[in-house]
Amino acid sequence: MSGSPHRFSEAEVAAVYRAITERRDMRHFKPGPVDPLTLQRLLLAAHHAPSVGFMQPWRFIRITTDKLRKQLHQMVEEERINTAQALNKREDEFMKLKVEGILDCGELLVVALMNKREQHIFGRRTLPEMDLASVACAIQNMWLAARAEGLGMGWVSLFDPVRLAELLNMPDGAKPVAILCLGQVEAFYPRPMLEQENWASRQDLNDLIYTNSWAGTIEDDVTQ
Repeated sequence: MSGSPHRFSEAEVAAVYRAITERRDMRHFKPGPVDPLTLQRLLLAAHHAPSVGFMQPWRFIRITTDKLRKQLHQMVEEERINTAQALNKREDEFMKLKVEGILDCGELLVVALMNKREQHIFGRRTLPEMDLASVACAIQNMWLAARAEGLGMGWVSLFDPVRLAELLNMPDGAKPVAILCLGQVEAFYPRPMLEQENWASRQDLNDLIYTNSWAGTIEDDVTQ
């Protein structure tokens, strides 16, 4: 047990780890709206994410009309078919998977990178993609907060970003990176859905941790 004076209580620590391990990419939702105050808390959690150079590149667009919701669903469905065809031997297997809950979820949001990101140099001079990493942190914050609130959330990335940007009247330079489905669920998947469907399995953490060089390809320099 850590002796740090800044450590949360046992119950609080356990709650953080529980939210992390029980978070799921949800595709099955019950009908019904998301409480506005809860949604505000989730967006505030996202807005408290770390960002490189404190640029805060995330932008959130709520989709509140049936027309737009159906247009997004059609866009995703077209890309789902294109993705299936690109998978070749796994096409039929992929087409059996449920990949989104756009028409069912209580709240639908599009998360985008802001425009004029080139003005932010701090932390991006050699790694310009850190703006995307920052947005991913915001989405993860929202995901964990949603799980703590008992709401399901799913990240949909099957869409043409240029077409979606045009549909939502985004300025030049802005880029959509996620369609988020948020809402009530009957239950959370006991394991990630793609693992349950035998699409993939979680790798062994020990195979992903190296010391001093990639996969230990350089012998350690042990100082006597």
